[in-house]
Amino acid sequence: MSYFSKALAAGFVAASLAASPVLAAKTHPVTGEELAEDQTFTYSVLDEVSSLDPQIVEDVSGSDVIRDLFEGLMNQDADGNLVPGVATGFTTNDDKTVYTFTLRKDAKWSDGTPVTANDFVYAWRRLADPETASPYSWFAEIMSIEGVGPVLAGEASPDTLGVRAVDDYTFEVKLTASLPYFAAMTTHSSTFPTPSWVIEKYGDDWTKPENIVSNGAYVLTEHVPQERMVRERNPMYWDNENTIIDKVVTLVINDENTDLTRYLAGELDRGTVPSGQFKRLKAEYPDEATSFPRLCTYYYTFNLRDDGPEALKDVRVRQALSYALDRSVITENILQAGQIPAFTFTPGATAGFEVPDVPFGQMTQAERDAKAVELLAAAGYGKDNPLQIEVLYNTSEGHKKIAIAMTQMWKQKLGVEATLANMEWKTFLQNRNDGNFQVARGGWCGDYNEASTFLDLLTSKSGYNDGKYNNAEVDALMAEAKTLDDPSANYTRVEQILAEEMPLIPVYHYTGVFMLKPNVKGWPYNNVEQNWYSRNLYKVAD
Repeated sequence: MSYFSKALAAGFVAASLAASPVLAAKTHPVTGEELAEDQTFTYSVLDEVSSLDPQIVEDVSGSDVIRDLFEGLMNQDADGNLVPGVATGFTTNDDKTVYTFTLRKDAKWSDGTPVTANDFVYAWRRLADPETASPYSWFAEIMSIEGVGPVLAGEASPDTLGVRAVDDYTFEVKLTASLPYFAAMTTHSSTFPTPSWVIEKYGDDWTKPENIVSNGAYVLTEHVPQERMVRERNPMYWDNENTIIDKVVTLVINDENTDLTRYLAGELDRGTVPSGQFKRLKAEYPDEATSFPRLCTYYYTFNLRDDGPEALKDVRVRQALSYALDRSVITENILQAGQIPAFTFTPGATAGFEVPDVPFGQMTQAERDAKAVELLAAAGYGKDNPLQIEVLYNTSEGHKKIAIAMTQMWKQKLGVEATLANMEWKTFLQNRNDGNFQVARGGWCGDYNEASTFLDLLTSKSGYNDGKYNNAEVDALMAEAKTLDDPSANYTRVEQILAEEMPLIPVYHYTGVFMLKPNVKGWPYNNVEQNWYSRNLYKVAD
């Protein structure tokens, strides 16, 4: 077990409490609501987070933690708008290929060291450096940072990346393409600063509670992998005096029903809604069960690698499996919380994106089923020669229900013989990344609110193109989109190609579904990216 001593943890709490006139006043400074004495926010996650290193983390739950521990150039408000973070603002040249961020001079690391432009230079070089082996190194490439290609390929030193510290409080980035949404990309955890002196001293152990130095509103005081994590107020944070939540506790609860039981018992402030129980819980707990649109897509990806299953290289097989999936059964009978059947990879909640009318999405389900039978037969499969495939998903009752329903539809309609395999989260990620699968579950939430955050995933160089789909036209369209004032036609064409070639099966677009205690205020329901920050939450007195 790794943890700070009780005395040190108590010291952090005492320092942060003493620094907060908000809590001393006992009322919220804006709303005037009476604040609860105990400002501890406890919530659950399904799996242990992938990492606490901003350049290594690759899951949504992990990024939620990173936003508490670290702070990047820009943040988001409750509506998803950009607001200052370590940077107080930025300027660009006329063609938006040079971004210059001005950093605040009161930003400090938790050890008291000032946060400077050099910390961002270090982190961004580290992200692109092949030696870091960041799962998100490809994000540096879609940010179009000058010189990133050769750095990622190991052909140039990370020092050649187009980032520099003009001075301690001015950070400059040069791009190879005009990206009007570039600043929004800096809210992603992979771009957050990291402390070079700590990483160089402790190596991979730098994120342990006794070693970590961070610059966010909270510090890590306890971490028991697969069990719990505790974050407490960082007295060195530049806006600490306006932070109300003192302590954030994350509990790993692998079973959705156990999670709900513990929530109802009062152990959690935010808990899980098990699949299919939203309507009941909303009726019983109308002020606690919540559902709202999210910038996420649930899908299954096909392994199209050279050594992948021969059957899946036939587009007719992929189309048949996608067509035969009755998405409305998944959303209306299994999930029952407002999720939207998906026929495109990009959700309609994406800013500036109009969902194109792809042909298979315009069919009735009966028409799709008939076409699926025809396609699979043309590919040489049927009851006399059944298609045999394995479906991989990460352990979760909800994922299991969807996988069972999907494979039963394939069995009944197409005679497909599918076997199910489930793995715990980190093992699942590794196997999917390594190509050790035939058909695998995927979920993607936008890293910024623009269609390219989804469609770049299907380019040949994307680090999360786990199926290794490769289409030269898609690559060209997405590259060109970065140079266009209005790339919507390119995005529409890419979605049409995906519907034709079916490298993955879009299943549904997410809603945010969870239980939240009524005394917890400040949740950013209007932010479709759901980038939430514990420092913006507060608990009111009962």
